[in-house]
Amino acid sequence: MANREKNKKTLLELAKLPENSCCADCGAADPDWASYTLGIFVCLNCSGTHRNLPSVSRIKSIRLDFWDDELVLFMKANGNRTAKNFYEKFVPVFYYQPQPDDCEVLREQWIRAKYERMEFTEEKTERSYTAGVYEGMLWKKGKDNGQFLERKFVLSVQDFTLKYYKEDESKGPKAVISVKGLNATFQPEKIGHAHGLQITYSVDDHTRNLFVYHKNGLEIVNWFNAIRAIRHVYLKTAFPTASDGDLIPWITRSYLKEGYMEKTGPLQREPFKKRWFILDSLDRKLLYFKTQLDAIELGVVFIGSENHGYSVRECVPKGTRGNKWKFGVIVETPDRQFVFMCEQERDQREWVEALKTVISRPMMPQDYTTEANIRRRK
Repeated sequence: MANREKNKKTLLELAKLPENSCCADCGAADPDWASYTLGIFVCLNCSGTHRNLPSVSRIKSIRLDFWDDELVLFMKANGNRTAKNFYEKFVPVFYYQPQPDDCEVLREQWIRAKYERMEFTEEKTERSYTAGVYEGMLWKKGKDNGQFLERKFVLSVQDFTLKYYKEDESKGPKAVISVKGLNATFQPEKIGHAHGLQITYSVDDHTRNLFVYHKNGLEIVNWFNAIRAIRHVYLKTAFPTASDGDLIPWITRSYLKEGYMEKTGPLQREPFKKRWFILDSLDRKLLYFKTQLDAIELGVVFIGSENHGYSVRECVPKGTRGNKWKFGVIVETPDRQFVFMCEQERDQREWVEALKTVISRPMMPQDYTTEANIRRRK
């Protein structure tokens, strides 16, 4: 008969080993669950997806559930490192591997790709999202009425573009978007759909957004990785001497901070207006929009480094008109002072910390070009 306490102690010791101390699927620390058919330790969030795959994965708590001796021996003989070497052997360098804070659809499709579809156990020269052309229908938010309408999208590595069409394709694409400045990030809460994807790009140094989703989780994640695949090819072409390690952060990225703040004008006597802000730390841009689902930015503030005259601090402005919120943030630039107001003290603190993160980082050569382009717009 199995010794419950002894087996529990063995499992807890196994989970503390360096190779098992993080979730096998998202990297979250201190996993408390395990798949006794795959031999891996996973976090609570990822365990939920595993429960939906009973044909390939069976889950138990390493603290609360009863474990037979043979299952403990199986866990001891396997573990996260062994599973990774098998199930992730041929993951493409551009393929997005979820982090603990990522949305459910990314985690689910990563887990299904590894263990259910076994996409990465054999070397494949071509996958659907690496075929050079990826096309299909996505539901896109309309600019005027805000309704989501089904539109055809085509992503092509031949000319490094993303195109989308209205109902009559014979009239040509509604938009031709260069992948040069293309970014994609999952935004389920903002878009109001579990598979919501925000696609961002530049037109004449102005930022635009597309908000799309697909009803099928696999399809929207394939679109995301198809965008990452073409971005990787583009970056390798544009920067042939750069390593994959240097290029991966630039393929796509999540934004460091988003949310509403109130903003006043350059004289600081203008009424405060509520705006949706996005801090793109890689491009050193603080973008603002009328609402969180606006297609076109209203403006942008370049966030340089401390050595170049940029700083941020908390404040309590006096004599300002129209501001309903009381927690201030002041951003100093070589050209002017920006005053923003946050609704909560926590928001104020998070914005200051996020902006300090960017300001503390040295500027790269391309940042000077971005700064000059933004200054020319004013």
